[in-house]
Amino acid sequence: MKGKAEIIHYIFAYLNIKYEDHRIEHADWPAIKSTLPFGKIPVLEVDGLILHQSLAIARYLTKNTAPGGSVTSTGVLSLVFSDIPPIYQDDFYVTAINAQGTCNHTLHVLDDRVFSELLTCEAPPLLQDLETYLEDKEWFIGNSVTWADFYWDICSTTLLVLKCDMLDSYHRLSSLWEKVQAIPAIAGWLQQRPQSRL
Repeated sequence: MKGKAEIIHYIFAYLNIKYEDHRIEHADWPAIKSTLPFGKIPVLEVDGLILHQSLAIARYLTKNTAPGGSVTSTGVLSLVFSDIPPIYQDDFYVTAINAQGTCNHTLHVLDDRVFSELLTCEAPPLLQDLETYLEDKEWFIGNSVTWADFYWDICSTTLLVLKCDMLDSYHRLSSLWEKVQAIPAIAGWLQQRPQSRL
């Protein structure tokens, strides 16, 4: 399962943008947290300007490029993904991290409830809506890949980690997931990205 910065990595890979990737060790996080805007990561520094919030960074990076979509589609793109399941919301994200390595039985019980609610109540209606929205289109927005497709790939990958058959009933979404991962630049990133817990 990958973290909030993965959408940024996808865009950098697709646009062939060179960058420095500074990763924070868990033990160092408390000291660094207070120095960051909103106390959250990822952040992107461009010419001394600190940008924060992964989706805002994604919009910034793709504003005038092909993965950003057309001007008329930008609003639609935001609407389509504004209600993505809370895979990357902080509380759920922390719960998912703990579930991968915790030995605390009480926490596991809580994790099971959270995962069950997400996977059985929240995710299926949204997945069906996205499946219907995709229809016979090749990509979510327009005639070429946009960061909306990248974001879907990352979210769906996380869902599949939690429930390996989650997409079995959503053939269009599953096909889109495979299509994004087959893009040479994205496939290259997936092969070379650091192997870590997140």
